[in-house]
Amino acid sequence: MPRPPLPIAAYLCLAASTSLVGSYVGLSKILLLSFPVFLLAWLRFGIAALMMAGWVKAPAGAAPLSPRTRGLLFLESFIGNFLFSICLLFGLRQCSAMAAGVIMSGIPAAVALLSALFLKERLRPLVLAGLVLGVAGIALVALERQGGAAQSTPLGIALVLAAVFCEGTYVVIGKRLTQDLAPRRISALINLWGLALVTPLGLWQALSFDFGAVPAPHWALLVFYAAAASMITVVLWMRGLRAVPASQAGVFMVFLPVATALVGWVFLEEQLQLTQALAYGLALSGVLLATWPERGGRPTGMPLTEQGNP
Repeated sequence: MPRPPLPIAAYLCLAASTSLVGSYVGLSKILLLSFPVFLLAWLRFGIAALMMAGWVKAPAGAAPLSPRTRGLLFLESFIGNFLFSICLLFGLRQCSAMAAGVIMSGIPAAVALLSALFLKERLRPLVLAGLVLGVAGIALVALERQGGAAQSTPLGIALVLAAVFCEGTYVVIGKRLTQDLAPRRISALINLWGLALVTPLGLWQALSFDFGAVPAPHWALLVFYAAAASMITVVLWMRGLRAVPASQAGVFMVFLPVATALVGWVFLEEQLQLTQALAYGLALSGVLLATWPERGGRPTGMPLTEQGNP
């Protein structure tokens, strides 16, 4: 019996999604040169809200949101958008893009651990081995001594690590939400919650901010950051996941730290040290182990009760 054709289009969507995540993690350091953290987060959510205005409305005939779904949407935004953005942006002020890329490569392992704790999914031996390798990579970054502007402090590393678990929680809650809502509407609603949560802090920093001092290229980069972080990456990931088993899709997270490192090397003039290269090797090996599909595994779909928006 011939093998089914490879879902090349789905693979490209997954690779593009995680590469975009890795690129905006690195490029965030450039934006932090022009914008304070809360103002940057507020502008990101505001721009994305305008882009996704047409995704908020429920499809015709859809049931009203239940109190449980509303609560999950709030938690999804508070932990996965608000806290993630704050931890990541403050962490990047004290952590090199390359070091952040190594730490962020632990997201699949964090997802596996949180899924076992809260969704009662079985934690396979390969996943446990991947967790160990991921922790070893993060430990190397924590022990590394870098010089100059690229120095990573313990607080910066801790904040980026907190962002990893925020993102892991985001994925776990998202598994529940996709049973009731379409991915586009999830993205739009949690982005609106993120905008509401950060607006007081964003306005506070906006009142004393000189918007005219921001270079024009940074405004263009801000628009890309908003679209990539809140919109494009989610849609690409969900579309790719429809044709690829979730465990196999997790392997594509290897593109995240690679893209972050490339941004740090090309745009931020950071140098890849031997210790960092070893840390990348450990972390990426951990990702591959933690997301390696089981024998006999079959593709898993994404049940949705809402129809229309993919």
